[in-house]
Amino acid sequence: MTSREFNQDSGRAKQAAEHGPVYITDRGRPAHVLLTYEAYEQLVGRHSVIELLGEPAGVEDIEMSIPASAELARPASFD
Repeated sequence: MTSREFNQDSGRAKQAAEHGPVYITDRGRPAHVLLTYEAYEQLVGRHSVIELLGEPAGVEDIEMSIPASAELARPASFD
């Protein structure tokens, strides 16, 4: 698909990407490739954003005790 065709009908390009990569050319040379997000994930071997933000394997919950402070809260002083 040429850049001009892509600019005029990006919906057709997205539909074509459902069946495989769409190569977009500039002046007859391949310049870009349009993929579905699922195909991109398979290509780079990444997981979903949710999985990437989760705890890494082997990390366990840690019990923590925070000692109470005898210091009282005071308003901030900007002097």
